[in-house]
Amino acid sequence: MADLWALSAAQLLEGYRRHQLSPVEVTRAVLQRIERLNPVLNAFNLVSDRALDDAKASQARWRAGQPKGLLDGVPVSIKDIILTKGWPTLRGSKTVDPQGPWNDDAPVTARLREHGAVLLGKTTTPEFGWKGVTDSPLTGITRNPWNTQKTPGGSSGGAAAALAAGMGALAVGTDGGGSIRIPCSLTGLFGLKPSFGRVPAWPLSPFGTVAHVGPMTRSVADAALMLNVLALPDARDWHALPHERRDWRSGLDEGITDLRIAYSPDLGYAKVDAEVADIVRKAVGVFTELGARVEQKSPGFANPDPIFRTHWFSGAAMLVNAIAPEKRKLLDPGLREVAEQGAKITAAELHDAQMKRGALGMHMNLFHRDYDLLVTPTLSVSAFDAGLESPPGKKRWIDWTPFSFPFNLTQQPAASIPCGLTRDGLPVGLHLVGPRYGDALVLRAARAFEMARPIKLPDL
Repeated sequence: MADLWALSAAQLLEGYRRHQLSPVEVTRAVLQRIERLNPVLNAFNLVSDRALDDAKASQARWRAGQPKGLLDGVPVSIKDIILTKGWPTLRGSKTVDPQGPWNDDAPVTARLREHGAVLLGKTTTPEFGWKGVTDSPLTGITRNPWNTQKTPGGSSGGAAAALAAGMGALAVGTDGGGSIRIPCSLTGLFGLKPSFGRVPAWPLSPFGTVAHVGPMTRSVADAALMLNVLALPDARDWHALPHERRDWRSGLDEGITDLRIAYSPDLGYAKVDAEVADIVRKAVGVFTELGARVEQKSPGFANPDPIFRTHWFSGAAMLVNAIAPEKRKLLDPGLREVAEQGAKITAAELHDAQMKRGALGMHMNLFHRDYDLLVTPTLSVSAFDAGLESPPGKKRWIDWTPFSFPFNLTQQPAASIPCGLTRDGLPVGLHLVGPRYGDALVLRAARAFEMARPIKLPDL
C-alpha cells in the first residue's frame, strides 16, 4: 500500500489490466500521501472530495473489462490556472470570486475526464502564473520536496511539488516562459513544453501566444502517454495545430544514434552557476556515449530578454487592467510592478517586438537544418530559498531563466529532464530543445537519456 503512490501511470495501468492493482487502493494511498505531506509542501489548494468515488467508478469499469480510456484510474492533478468544472479556478489571486460560476472544463480537463483519470484537485500557482516561483497572496508559499526551505520553482510549482512527493502520478502544467521546465528542473522531474498549439488551450492565457500547456511526469513514457490524451482536438482553441493521429509513445526507444546535437552551455550570453554548469557538461557526455554526434555550438542569437519582456509585461498590464481598480491592491506587489511597466509599452514597441520574435523563430528554423536538437542547462541556478522571486543578485524571474523563455517566443518543443544533484542534494535539469513540431524527437532523446540516467525521487 505504501508504495502505490510511487508507481508510474504506465505501471498503474498495467496493474489494473492484470487485476493486480485497484484504482481505489491507489487513490486512497495517494490521498493519504496528500494528507500527510500537503500541510508541509502546500502543493494543493483544493483536494477533491470525489476522488474516491471516481476511483470506485474506474474500478468497476476495469472489473467489467471496459476501461474508459487511456488513463482510467490514474490520479492526476490540475494546475489552478486551468478551468475545471465544479471547482473554482482562483489562479492564486484574491481578486477572483470563488463563487464562479464554474461551468466549464478547459480542453485538457475535459480530455482527462473522458479518459477516466481520477482528478485529485487543483495545484498552487503564483498569481495568474506571472513568475518562476510559487507563492501567492491567496495560497502562501509552496515548498520543494527535496528541501522544504527551498522553492520548487514555478509557475507550475504546486504541480511539481505534488508530483515529486508522490501526491499523484501525473500533473498538468502550463508554460509561458518556463513554467513547466523551471519547476521540473528544481524538483527533479520530466516536463515537456510541447510545440505551441499541440495541446489545445482555452481560454487563451493573458500572456498570449507564448503560453503552452503540457505534461509533467516522473518518466518520459508517462509524458508521451499523457500527451496522447492532452493533444486531442478541441474546437475552442483557435491557435491549435491540426490534430496529429499518432501514438506519441511510438518510437520512444529507437535511440539517438547519429543524432546531430548542438550543446550550448550558455547560449553565448547567459551566466550560469559553476556547479550547475559542471553537472550539465558531464551529463551531455551521455549523448555521445549513446551514439549521437555532439558539438559545442551556440545557436547564435542575441539575448531575447527585451523581446520577451515586451510581450510578458504588456500581457501583465492587460491582465491587471481587466481587474476592478478597488481590487488591485490585493495583487502580488511584484505583479503590480510588472504591470505598471507593461502599461508604458507603446503599440509601436509591441509591434517591433513581434517582428523581432518572428526573426528569432526564423533563425531557429534555419539552425535546426544543421542540428536535430539543441541542449543547454534548463536553468542557470539550482533551487534557492522559498518565498523569494529570485536568488540573491537577481531582480526578476526572467534574470535567472535565460534558457527557457527564448523557446516560448519561438514556440518550439522543449523539455527538462533531471541530470544530477548538487553537493547540497538539489536537482539540476538538462534542457532539450527540438525544431518546431519535433515533439517526438524531443521525447525520444529524453527517453534515451532517462534510460542511461534514471529519474529518482526525494526520500520523503
